[in-house]
Amino acid sequence: MSEMFEDREQPAGKDDFMPSLPVMVRLVEKRRETPGIVSLLFELPPADSPSFRPAQNIPGQFVMVWLPGLNEKPFVISYLTTAGFGITVMVRGNFSRRLAELKEGEMAGFRGPFGRGYSRYNNYQPEKIAILGGGCGMAPLALLAQAAPDATLIQGAPSARNLLYLERFPQQIACTEDGSYGIKGTPLQWLEGRVAEEFDVVYTCGPEPFLKAVVSLCLTKGIACQAALERYMKCAVGICGQCECDGRLVCRDGPVFDGTELAAMPSFGHFRRDAAGRRVSAAAGSPVAGCSPQPSRTCNGASPTEQ
Repeated sequence: MSEMFEDREQPAGKDDFMPSLPVMVRLVEKRRETPGIVSLLFELPPADSPSFRPAQNIPGQFVMVWLPGLNEKPFVISYLTTAGFGITVMVRGNFSRRLAELKEGEMAGFRGPFGRGYSRYNNYQPEKIAILGGGCGMAPLALLAQAAPDATLIQGAPSARNLLYLERFPQQIACTEDGSYGIKGTPLQWLEGRVAEEFDVVYTCGPEPFLKAVVSLCLTKGIACQAALERYMKCAVGICGQCECDGRLVCRDGPVFDGTELAAMPSFGHFRRDAAGRRVSAAAGSPVAGCSPQPSRTCNGASPTEQ
């Protein structure tokens, strides 16, 4: 296991520190991941930064990204080294387009990390861990795969052009719906015949109907499971209530939940609320597929609405 990340139990509803103003940091590198997705690598903030501490990030947590004069949106840290950190951005709307258009040397504001990330991966033998992601759902899983390099990493995408981090994680198993790369099919199809025999725990992130199917499969087989739930977020600290889901605040109590917690949420896999608070299908959202039955995952790990 990698020692860069601390695998610690995180009580739901508790953050290590309260946020203040975003900390401005400089963009040092841009990496084109797919035709519609770019990773932005930033310098680290000062070590004594009061509101942004990327070195404390746990895989699956999120940060708030601020573009002055525009807006603030949640994203996950998908790259983290002793020299810097990065986020992965899918261009969908005005905010994500402006963010992706940042030039090297320009700055953006950050605060966080927030919420509850993946945990207990050091409790399992690496070869008994499965990490499943699809489309941009790979971004929240990237640091987990980095922390557990001997785990089995499975990625799904519509086609070869949509696959993320192939060079970064050359050991991964790739599934494409059109068969243009790797195995033809989805990560769920790959997992169904192996989960009980080969794995003790599954960590996943992707479209919510896909997460629902993975959680159901794991619970049926008696396998531990953790999944990152996506809801619209604004404040990131449990104040505004925008991300409420069946009595839980996803920004504070999640976004990562155990399978048993998710199974107890009636809305999980069925409904969420949009930016206006309207109840909509959990399958509605992103055009990025890769996990089927329906796409909804974004690269921020927190907001399925237009960015």
